[in-house]
Amino acid sequence: MKTFEYERAASPQKAIHAGSARGAKYLAGGTNLVDLMKYQVESPTMLVDIGHLDLAQITANADGSVTVGALVRNSDLADHALIKTRYPLLSQALLSGASPQLRNMATTGGNLLQRTRCYYFTDVSFPACNKRIAGSGCAAIQGYNRIHAILGQTDKGADSGETCIATHPSDMCVAMAALGATVEVEGARGKRRIPFAEFHRLPGNTPWIETTLHTDELITAVTLPATKFSQNAYYLKVRDRNSYAFALISVAAGLEMDGETVRSAGIALGGVALKPWRKVEAEKALAGKARGPEAFASAAEILLAGAKGYEHNMFKIELAKQAVVRALTLASQGTTEGARA
Repeated sequence: MKTFEYERAASPQKAIHAGSARGAKYLAGGTNLVDLMKYQVESPTMLVDIGHLDLAQITANADGSVTVGALVRNSDLADHALIKTRYPLLSQALLSGASPQLRNMATTGGNLLQRTRCYYFTDVSFPACNKRIAGSGCAAIQGYNRIHAILGQTDKGADSGETCIATHPSDMCVAMAALGATVEVEGARGKRRIPFAEFHRLPGNTPWIETTLHTDELITAVTLPATKFSQNAYYLKVRDRNSYAFALISVAAGLEMDGETVRSAGIALGGVALKPWRKVEAEKALAGKARGPEAFASAAEILLAGAKGYEHNMFKIELAKQAVVRALTLASQGTTEGARA
């Protein structure tokens, strides 16, 4: 491990000041960053410990929304009464991720900033990774790409400095995307609110830039809008084993039902792109439709339009469509426990 400086921040303002230094990284639970430092993927010159800041509250607001502090642990968030009753989709997603020990450490803000689990990113013996070394190429294109993206990727060939087919690993973020959350941040220029759909970036021509955060900004909270999906929500995670595995495909499905008719919907996919994948067109296509396989399959086709697979992950396209139909079906039935397939 390379040497680095360490500073424990006493306030958000002091954290922002210290974190704006070149090469600085914020440290909270450390469940992702510390691993990447050990792998020598990340080499910060300074760690700014924000773990003792007063950002661990879950607050119900007058407008029906709920604000979750950036330092709320995943286990506490999943088990909180407000979340279990108003946002069961989020609770299900959190409980499907990682292990109990990791959920006890991982934080809401840190989960937002998880980096991809692409093998070629986390193993520095592979020199070609545009996320790790800008302009170096993408080894995954011609490598073992079973877990990689089928939507939103940039593919200009293995040698291109823009190519990236990595996926985002978070379960929590998929649920928050479907719920239409807002990320609260604070920086030297003040506070701002970032709609969840705009927080994570697709690779574009700069795959090493992963979010719309400015370099001097600190995540302080996430706000969940007033709930519409408390009665009809389902998180489906398809993976190679039932515990401690990242999603091949995941679906966060929330429905607002009027009898047998869908009034509104929130749907997001995980394991398919470098950010949680959501298309408002698919949600609008469900509004006013009777629940059932025909309507749900139509929404799945809209969500997966333009999907492109590779040698080892072509199966993910059809798997994703079937998973969308299943998740929407179970959500429409009022099933309360998320499935792990």
